[in-house]
Amino acid sequence: MKRIGILIMAGFITLSLSSCGRDIVSQKEAKPLVAEKTITLEILNPKVEIATEFEKMAEVYEKENPNVKIEVLTYGGGASYLSEMRARFSADAGPDIFPNGGYEEAKAWKRYLEDLSDQPWVDQAYDQALEPMTMDGKVYGMPINFEGYGFIYNKDLFAKAKIDTLPTTFTELKKATEKLQAEGITPFTVGYGDNWFFILMLNLAFAQQDNPDAFIQALNEGKQTIRGNKEIKDVIRMLDLTMEYGNPDYETIDYNTEVERFATGKSAMLKQGNWVESKIKEISPNINIGFIPMSINDHAKNDALPIGVSNNWAVNKLSPPEEKKEAKKFLNWMVSSEQGKKFMKEQFHFISAFKNIETDRSEPLVKDLMRYVEDKKTLSWNWFKFPEPTRDEFGYAMQAYVRKQISREQLLDELQSSWEKYAKK
Repeated sequence: MKRIGILIMAGFITLSLSSCGRDIVSQKEAKPLVAEKTITLEILNPKVEIATEFEKMAEVYEKENPNVKIEVLTYGGGASYLSEMRARFSADAGPDIFPNGGYEEAKAWKRYLEDLSDQPWVDQAYDQALEPMTMDGKVYGMPINFEGYGFIYNKDLFAKAKIDTLPTTFTELKKATEKLQAEGITPFTVGYGDNWFFILMLNLAFAQQDNPDAFIQALNEGKQTIRGNKEIKDVIRMLDLTMEYGNPDYETIDYNTEVERFATGKSAMLKQGNWVESKIKEISPNINIGFIPMSINDHAKNDALPIGVSNNWAVNKLSPPEEKKEAKKFLNWMVSSEQGKKFMKEQFHFISAFKNIETDRSEPLVKDLMRYVEDKKTLSWNWFKFPEPTRDEFGYAMQAYVRKQISREQLLDELQSSWEKYAKK
Protein backbone atom coordinates (compact mmCIF):
# COMPACT_ATOMS: atom_id res chain seq x y z
CA MET A 1 0.00 0.00 0.00
CA LYS A 2 2.49 3.28 -0.42
CA ARG A 3 4.26 4.87 -3.39
CA ILE A 4 3.57 4.94 -7.08
CA GLY A 5 5.68 2.40 -8.86
CA ILE A 6 5.55 0.91 -12.29
CA LEU A 7 7.06 -2.52 -12.36
CA ILE A 8 7.19 -4.10 -15.79
CA MET A 9 7.82 -7.82 -15.48
CA ALA A 10 9.14 -9.42 -18.60
CA GLY A 11 10.91 -12.75 -18.28
CA PHE A 12 13.03 -14.52 -20.85
CA ILE A 13 10.66 -15.38 -23.71
CA THR A 14 11.36 -18.48 -25.79
CA LEU A 15 9.37 -19.14 -28.94
CA SER A 16 8.19 -22.75 -29.18
CA LEU A 17 8.38 -24.11 -32.65
CA SER A 18 6.24 -26.94 -33.89
CA SER A 19 5.85 -28.74 -37.20
CA CYS A 20 3.38 -31.12 -38.71
CA GLY A 21 3.81 -34.25 -40.76
CA ARG A 22 5.81 -37.46 -40.69
CA ASP A 23 9.18 -37.86 -38.91
CA ILE A 24 10.93 -37.99 -42.27
CA VAL A 25 9.57 -35.83 -45.07
CA SER A 26 11.01 -34.40 -48.19
CA GLN A 27 11.87 -30.74 -48.36
CA LYS A 28 8.99 -30.32 -50.77
CA GLU A 29 6.49 -31.88 -48.35
CA ALA A 30 7.73 -30.16 -45.20
CA LYS A 31 5.42 -27.50 -43.77
CA PRO A 32 6.87 -24.19 -42.57
CA LEU A 33 7.60 -23.85 -38.86
CA VAL A 34 5.16 -21.47 -37.14
CA ALA A 35 6.06 -19.69 -33.92
CA GLU A 36 3.50 -20.03 -31.16
CA LYS A 37 1.69 -16.74 -30.59
CA THR A 38 2.95 -14.71 -27.64
CA ILE A 39 0.22 -13.75 -25.20
CA THR A 40 0.82 -10.62 -23.12
CA LEU A 41 -0.97 -10.37 -19.79
CA GLU A 42 -1.22 -7.01 -18.06
CA ILE A 43 -1.77 -7.13 -14.30
CA LEU A 44 -2.56 -4.20 -12.02
CA ASN A 45 -1.11 -5.15 -8.64
CA PRO A 46 -2.36 -3.26 -5.53
CA LYS A 47 0.21 -4.86 -3.20
CA VAL A 48 3.29 -2.63 -3.43
CA GLU A 49 4.91 -4.41 -0.47
CA ILE A 50 5.29 -7.61 -2.52
CA ALA A 51 6.14 -5.90 -5.83
CA THR A 52 9.61 -7.44 -6.13
CA GLU A 53 8.46 -10.89 -5.06
CA PHE A 54 5.50 -10.75 -7.43
CA GLU A 55 7.89 -9.93 -10.25
CA LYS A 56 9.99 -12.99 -9.43
CA MET A 57 6.87 -15.17 -9.38
CA ALA A 58 5.82 -13.84 -12.79
CA GLU A 59 9.26 -14.67 -14.16
CA VAL A 60 8.88 -18.26 -12.96
CA TYR A 61 5.52 -18.49 -14.71
CA GLU A 62 6.99 -17.06 -17.91
CA LYS A 63 9.75 -19.68 -17.91
CA GLU A 64 7.16 -22.43 -17.50
CA ASN A 65 5.03 -20.83 -20.23
CA PRO A 66 7.41 -19.47 -22.88
CA ASN A 67 4.59 -18.02 -24.99
CA VAL A 68 3.44 -15.73 -22.15
CA LYS A 69 4.75 -12.29 -21.27
CA ILE A 70 3.56 -10.66 -18.05
CA GLU A 71 3.54 -6.92 -17.56
CA VAL A 72 2.70 -5.61 -14.10
CA LEU A 73 1.70 -2.14 -13.02
CA THR A 74 1.98 -1.81 -9.24
CA TYR A 75 -0.06 0.82 -7.44
CA GLY A 76 -0.48 1.19 -3.69
CA GLY A 77 -0.14 3.29 -0.59
CA GLY A 78 -0.60 6.94 -1.44
CA ALA A 79 -1.55 6.06 -5.00
CA SER A 80 -5.13 5.04 -5.67
CA TYR A 81 -5.40 1.97 -7.84
CA LEU A 82 -9.05 2.89 -8.44
CA SER A 83 -8.05 6.20 -10.03
CA GLU A 84 -5.59 4.40 -12.29
CA MET A 85 -8.18 1.77 -13.22
CA ARG A 86 -10.86 4.35 -14.01
CA ALA A 87 -8.46 6.10 -16.36
CA ARG A 88 -7.42 2.88 -18.08
CA PHE A 89 -10.90 1.45 -18.50
CA SER A 90 -12.20 4.81 -19.75
CA ALA A 91 -9.51 4.64 -22.43
CA ASP A 92 -10.45 1.01 -23.29
CA ALA A 93 -7.07 -0.07 -21.91
CA GLY A 94 -8.13 -2.06 -18.88
CA PRO A 95 -5.64 -4.66 -17.59
CA ASP A 96 -6.37 -8.37 -17.97
CA ILE A 97 -6.13 -8.97 -14.21
CA PHE A 98 -7.01 -6.19 -11.79
CA PRO A 99 -7.96 -5.75 -8.12
CA ASN A 100 -11.48 -5.38 -6.82
CA GLY A 101 -12.42 -4.99 -3.17
CA GLY A 102 -15.81 -6.61 -3.53
CA TYR A 103 -19.26 -5.67 -2.21
CA GLU A 104 -20.14 -2.19 -3.52
CA GLU A 105 -16.95 -2.02 -5.55
CA ALA A 106 -17.85 -5.31 -7.23
CA LYS A 107 -21.32 -3.97 -8.08
CA ALA A 108 -19.82 -0.81 -9.55
CA TRP A 109 -17.41 -2.76 -11.76
CA LYS A 110 -19.61 -5.74 -12.58
CA ARG A 111 -19.66 -5.10 -16.34
CA TYR A 112 -15.89 -5.71 -16.38
CA LEU A 113 -15.89 -8.81 -14.14
CA GLU A 114 -15.52 -12.25 -15.69
CA ASP A 115 -17.51 -15.02 -13.98
CA LEU A 116 -14.93 -17.24 -12.25
CA SER A 117 -17.36 -19.63 -10.57
CA ASP A 118 -16.11 -22.64 -12.54
CA GLN A 119 -12.44 -22.15 -11.67
CA PRO A 120 -10.66 -24.96 -9.75
CA TRP A 121 -9.43 -22.63 -6.97
CA VAL A 122 -13.00 -21.81 -5.86
CA ASP A 123 -13.35 -25.11 -3.98
CA GLN A 124 -10.08 -24.44 -2.14
CA ALA A 125 -10.99 -20.93 -0.95
CA TYR A 126 -12.47 -20.43 2.51
CA ASP A 127 -16.18 -19.57 2.35
CA GLN A 128 -15.74 -16.21 4.08
CA ALA A 129 -12.97 -15.31 1.63
CA LEU A 130 -15.39 -15.69 -1.31
CA GLU A 131 -18.11 -13.51 0.20
CA PRO A 132 -16.92 -10.06 -1.04
CA MET A 133 -16.92 -11.11 -4.71
CA THR A 134 -20.04 -13.31 -4.73
CA MET A 135 -23.08 -11.81 -6.47
CA ASP A 136 -26.24 -13.67 -7.43
CA GLY A 137 -24.57 -16.94 -6.49
CA LYS A 138 -21.61 -16.39 -8.82
CA VAL A 139 -17.96 -15.73 -7.91
CA TYR A 140 -16.31 -12.82 -9.72
CA GLY A 141 -12.93 -12.59 -8.02
CA MET A 142 -10.19 -14.62 -6.37
CA PRO A 143 -9.26 -13.51 -2.82
CA ILE A 144 -5.66 -12.33 -2.53
CA ASN A 145 -5.24 -13.02 1.19
CA PHE A 146 -6.40 -12.12 4.67
CA GLU A 147 -4.86 -9.14 6.45
CA GLY A 148 -5.27 -7.32 9.73
CA TYR A 149 -4.23 -4.02 11.22
CA GLY A 150 -3.88 -2.10 14.45
CA PHE A 151 -1.07 -0.36 16.27
CA ILE A 152 2.24 -2.15 15.73
CA TYR A 153 4.26 -1.58 18.88
CA ASN A 154 7.93 -1.83 19.78
CA LYS A 155 8.09 -4.22 22.73
CA ASP A 156 11.48 -2.98 23.90
CA LEU A 157 10.33 0.65 24.03
CA PHE A 158 7.16 -0.37 25.89
CA ALA A 159 9.35 -2.20 28.42
CA LYS A 160 11.59 0.85 28.77
CA ALA A 161 8.51 2.91 29.65
CA LYS A 162 7.47 0.21 32.15
CA ILE A 163 4.20 -0.54 30.36
CA ASP A 164 3.54 -3.98 31.76
CA THR A 165 -0.08 -4.38 30.68
CA LEU A 166 -0.86 -3.83 27.02
CA PRO A 167 -3.60 -1.22 26.45
CA THR A 168 -6.93 -2.52 25.16
CA THR A 169 -9.07 0.57 25.82
CA PHE A 170 -8.74 4.22 24.85
CA THR A 171 -8.10 5.24 28.48
CA GLU A 172 -5.28 2.69 28.75
CA LEU A 173 -3.88 3.76 25.37
CA LYS A 174 -3.74 7.39 26.48
CA LYS A 175 -1.97 6.43 29.71
CA ALA A 176 0.57 4.38 27.76
CA THR A 177 1.31 7.33 25.46
CA GLU A 178 1.88 9.54 28.48
CA LYS A 179 4.31 7.02 29.99
CA LEU A 180 6.21 6.76 26.74
CA GLN A 181 6.47 10.51 26.38
CA ALA A 182 7.66 10.84 29.99
CA GLU A 183 10.55 8.53 29.08
CA GLY A 184 11.49 10.70 26.11
CA ILE A 185 10.03 8.22 23.61
CA THR A 186 7.82 9.47 20.75
CA PRO A 187 4.63 7.43 21.20
CA PHE A 188 3.43 7.42 17.56
CA THR A 189 4.98 7.70 14.15
CA VAL A 190 2.15 8.89 11.90
CA GLY A 191 2.12 9.93 8.29
CA TYR A 192 -0.97 11.67 6.99
CA GLY A 193 0.59 12.83 3.74
CA ASP A 194 -1.22 9.78 2.30
CA ASN A 195 -4.94 9.62 3.00
CA TRP A 196 -5.80 5.96 2.45
CA PHE A 197 -5.40 4.84 6.07
CA PHE A 198 -8.17 7.17 7.28
CA ILE A 199 -10.71 4.72 5.84
CA LEU A 200 -9.22 1.93 7.96
CA MET A 201 -9.58 4.16 10.99
CA LEU A 202 -13.22 4.96 10.21
CA ASN A 203 -13.86 1.26 9.78
CA LEU A 204 -13.32 0.83 13.51
CA ALA A 205 -16.50 2.83 14.19
CA PHE A 206 -18.53 0.74 11.74
CA ALA A 207 -17.08 -2.53 13.07
CA GLN A 208 -18.11 -1.63 16.62
CA GLN A 209 -21.79 -1.28 15.70
CA ASP A 210 -24.03 -4.07 16.96
CA ASN A 211 -24.72 -4.98 13.32
CA PRO A 212 -22.40 -3.20 10.86
CA ASP A 213 -24.44 -4.21 7.80
CA ALA A 214 -27.67 -2.97 9.39
CA PHE A 215 -25.95 0.29 10.34
CA ILE A 216 -24.77 0.81 6.75
CA GLN A 217 -28.28 0.08 5.47
CA ALA A 218 -29.72 2.57 7.97
CA LEU A 219 -27.25 5.20 6.74
CA ASN A 220 -28.35 4.51 3.17
CA GLU A 221 -31.99 4.93 4.16
CA GLY A 222 -31.36 8.08 6.22
CA LYS A 223 -32.37 6.38 9.48
CA GLN A 224 -28.89 6.83 10.97
CA THR A 225 -26.30 9.56 10.52
CA ILE A 226 -22.53 9.73 10.59
CA ARG A 227 -22.82 13.15 12.18
CA GLY A 228 -24.66 11.77 15.21
CA ASN A 229 -22.75 8.51 15.69
CA LYS A 230 -20.70 8.26 18.88
CA GLU A 231 -18.21 5.73 17.53
CA ILE A 232 -17.38 7.99 14.57
CA LYS A 233 -16.60 10.77 17.03
CA ASP A 234 -14.50 8.31 19.06
CA VAL A 235 -12.39 7.59 15.97
CA ILE A 236 -11.72 11.31 15.53
CA ARG A 237 -10.69 11.51 19.20
CA MET A 238 -8.19 8.69 18.65
CA LEU A 239 -6.93 10.47 15.55
CA ASP A 240 -6.38 13.57 17.69
CA LEU A 241 -4.37 11.47 20.14
CA THR A 242 -1.98 10.29 17.43
CA MET A 243 -1.40 13.88 16.35
CA GLU A 244 -0.89 15.16 19.91
CA TYR A 245 1.61 12.41 20.79
CA GLY A 246 3.11 11.86 17.35
CA ASN A 247 5.80 13.37 15.19
CA PRO A 248 5.19 17.09 14.50
CA ASP A 249 5.45 16.70 10.71
CA TYR A 250 2.56 14.22 10.54
CA GLU A 251 0.77 16.36 7.93
CA THR A 252 3.35 15.69 5.23
CA ILE A 253 5.18 12.40 5.77
CA ASP A 254 4.06 9.38 3.79
CA TYR A 255 3.77 5.64 4.27
CA ASN A 256 7.38 4.82 3.44
CA THR A 257 8.74 7.46 5.80
CA GLU A 258 6.56 6.51 8.73
CA VAL A 259 7.44 2.82 8.40
CA GLU A 260 11.14 3.62 8.16
CA ARG A 261 11.03 5.86 11.24
CA PHE A 262 9.26 3.23 13.28
CA ALA A 263 11.57 0.48 12.07
CA THR A 264 14.62 2.48 13.17
CA GLY A 265 13.26 2.92 16.70
CA LYS A 266 12.15 6.55 16.47
CA SER A 267 8.73 5.79 17.93
CA ALA A 268 6.90 3.15 19.93
CA MET A 269 3.77 2.68 17.79
CA LEU A 270 2.86 2.61 14.11
CA LYS A 271 -0.68 2.60 12.65
CA GLN A 272 -0.38 -0.14 10.03
CA GLY A 273 -1.15 -3.75 9.20
CA ASN A 274 0.79 -6.96 8.83
CA TRP A 275 1.53 -5.99 5.21
CA VAL A 276 4.43 -3.83 6.49
CA GLU A 277 6.15 -6.66 8.35
CA SER A 278 8.62 -7.52 5.59
CA LYS A 279 9.57 -3.86 5.11
CA ILE A 280 10.14 -3.36 8.85
CA LYS A 281 12.25 -6.52 9.09
CA GLU A 282 14.23 -5.52 6.01
CA ILE A 283 15.27 -2.31 7.79
CA SER A 284 15.67 -3.78 11.30
CA PRO A 285 15.84 -7.60 11.24
CA ASN A 286 15.99 -7.95 15.02
CA ILE A 287 13.25 -5.49 15.97
CA ASN A 288 10.88 -6.82 18.65
CA ILE A 289 7.31 -6.02 17.58
CA GLY A 290 3.70 -7.04 18.06
CA PHE A 291 0.11 -5.85 17.63
CA ILE A 292 -2.16 -3.98 20.01
CA PRO A 293 -5.70 -2.83 19.15
CA MET A 294 -6.50 0.66 17.86
CA SER A 295 -8.77 1.47 20.78
CA ILE A 296 -11.29 4.24 20.12
CA ASN A 297 -13.21 4.01 23.41
CA ASP A 298 -13.45 1.85 26.53
CA HIS A 299 -15.87 -0.79 25.24
CA ALA A 300 -14.88 -4.45 25.46
CA LYS A 301 -15.06 -4.55 21.63
CA ASN A 302 -11.77 -2.65 21.50
CA ASP A 303 -9.80 -5.74 22.47
CA ALA A 304 -9.91 -7.00 18.88
CA LEU A 305 -8.15 -6.54 15.55
CA PRO A 306 -9.91 -5.85 12.23
CA ILE A 307 -9.20 -8.77 9.90
CA GLY A 308 -10.56 -9.37 6.41
CA VAL A 309 -9.88 -10.12 2.75
CA SER A 310 -7.41 -7.48 1.62
CA ASN A 311 -8.52 -7.46 -2.02
CA ASN A 312 -9.39 -9.79 -4.88
CA TRP A 313 -8.03 -10.62 -8.32
CA ALA A 314 -10.58 -10.06 -11.07
CA VAL A 315 -10.31 -11.01 -14.74
CA ASN A 316 -11.31 -8.40 -17.32
CA LYS A 317 -14.45 -9.63 -19.04
CA LEU A 318 -13.66 -7.43 -22.05
CA SER A 319 -10.17 -8.85 -22.67
CA PRO A 320 -9.67 -11.02 -25.80
CA PRO A 321 -10.60 -14.70 -25.28
CA GLU A 322 -6.99 -15.96 -25.38
CA GLU A 323 -5.92 -13.42 -22.74
CA LYS A 324 -8.87 -14.26 -20.49
CA LYS A 325 -8.01 -17.95 -20.78
CA GLU A 326 -4.37 -17.30 -19.87
CA ALA A 327 -5.33 -14.95 -17.03
CA LYS A 328 -7.47 -17.69 -15.46
CA LYS A 329 -4.65 -20.17 -15.94
CA PHE A 330 -2.20 -17.81 -14.20
CA LEU A 331 -4.50 -17.29 -11.20
CA ASN A 332 -5.00 -21.04 -10.83
CA TRP A 333 -1.25 -21.62 -11.11
CA MET A 334 -0.59 -19.05 -8.40
CA VAL A 335 -2.63 -20.92 -5.78
CA SER A 336 -2.32 -24.55 -6.93
CA SER A 337 1.19 -25.14 -8.30
CA GLU A 338 4.03 -25.92 -5.92
CA GLN A 339 5.94 -22.88 -7.18
CA GLY A 340 2.98 -20.55 -6.74
CA LYS A 341 2.08 -21.84 -3.29
CA LYS A 342 5.70 -21.47 -2.20
CA PHE A 343 5.67 -17.81 -3.19
CA MET A 344 2.37 -17.25 -1.36
CA LYS A 345 3.69 -18.74 1.86
CA GLU A 346 7.44 -18.07 1.92
CA GLN A 347 7.87 -14.92 -0.18
CA PHE A 348 4.60 -13.03 0.26
CA HIS A 349 4.05 -14.30 3.85
CA PHE A 350 0.30 -14.16 3.25
CA ILE A 351 -2.34 -15.18 5.73
CA SER A 352 -3.82 -17.72 3.36
CA ALA A 353 -7.36 -17.46 2.00
CA PHE A 354 -7.03 -21.04 0.71
CA LYS A 355 -7.29 -24.40 2.45
CA ASN A 356 -4.48 -25.87 0.35
CA ILE A 357 -1.91 -23.17 1.25
CA GLU A 358 -0.44 -23.09 4.73
CA THR A 359 0.05 -19.78 6.54
CA ASP A 360 3.58 -19.06 7.70
CA ARG A 361 3.25 -18.11 11.38
CA SER A 362 6.93 -17.52 12.02
CA GLU A 363 6.68 -13.72 11.86
CA PRO A 364 5.39 -11.89 14.98
CA LEU A 365 2.63 -9.79 13.40
CA VAL A 366 1.05 -12.75 11.61
CA LYS A 367 1.42 -14.78 14.81
CA ASP A 368 -0.46 -12.09 16.77
CA LEU A 369 -3.20 -11.85 14.14
CA MET A 370 -3.74 -15.59 14.13
CA ARG A 371 -3.94 -15.56 17.93
CA TYR A 372 -6.71 -12.95 17.77
CA VAL A 373 -8.52 -15.06 15.18
CA GLU A 374 -8.29 -18.17 17.33
CA ASP A 375 -9.49 -16.20 20.38
CA LYS A 376 -12.42 -14.91 18.28
CA LYS A 377 -11.36 -11.32 18.91
CA THR A 378 -11.78 -9.86 15.45
CA LEU A 379 -13.60 -6.93 13.88
CA SER A 380 -15.06 -6.83 10.39
CA TRP A 381 -13.82 -4.91 7.34
CA ASN A 382 -16.62 -2.69 6.03
CA TRP A 383 -15.22 0.03 3.79
CA PHE A 384 -15.84 -1.93 0.58
CA LYS A 385 -19.51 -1.81 1.56
CA PHE A 386 -19.55 2.00 1.55
CA PRO A 387 -21.02 3.74 -1.51
CA GLU A 388 -17.94 3.51 -3.70
CA PRO A 389 -16.94 7.18 -4.25
CA THR A 390 -17.22 7.99 -0.52
CA ARG A 391 -13.92 6.29 0.26
CA ASP A 392 -11.90 8.85 -1.68
CA GLU A 393 -13.93 11.76 -0.33
CA PHE A 394 -13.66 10.54 3.27
CA GLY A 395 -9.88 10.41 2.89
CA TYR A 396 -9.69 13.95 1.51
CA ALA A 397 -11.96 15.31 4.26
CA MET A 398 -9.96 13.69 7.07
CA GLN A 399 -6.72 14.87 5.52
CA ALA A 400 -8.12 18.40 5.51
CA TYR A 401 -8.97 17.96 9.20
CA VAL A 402 -5.45 16.91 10.24
CA ARG A 403 -4.12 19.89 8.27
CA LYS A 404 -6.45 22.11 10.35
CA GLN A 405 -8.26 23.29 7.25
CA ILE A 406 -11.65 22.25 8.70
CA SER A 407 -13.00 21.79 12.23
CA ARG A 408 -14.28 18.58 13.79
CA GLU A 409 -17.90 19.62 13.19
CA GLN A 410 -17.11 20.48 9.59
CA LEU A 411 -15.45 17.10 9.17
CA LEU A 412 -18.56 15.32 10.42
CA ASP A 413 -20.66 17.40 8.03
CA GLU A 414 -18.37 16.49 5.12
CA LEU A 415 -18.57 12.78 5.92
CA GLN A 416 -22.35 12.94 6.23
CA SER A 417 -22.93 14.91 3.03
CA SER A 418 -20.65 12.57 1.06
CA TRP A 419 -22.57 9.51 2.21
CA GLU A 420 -25.94 11.11 1.45
CA LYS A 421 -24.79 12.16 -2.02
CA TYR A 422 -23.66 8.69 -3.14
CA ALA A 423 -26.17 6.53 -1.22
CA LYS A 424 -28.90 7.98 -3.45
CA LYS A 425 -27.23 6.75 -6.64
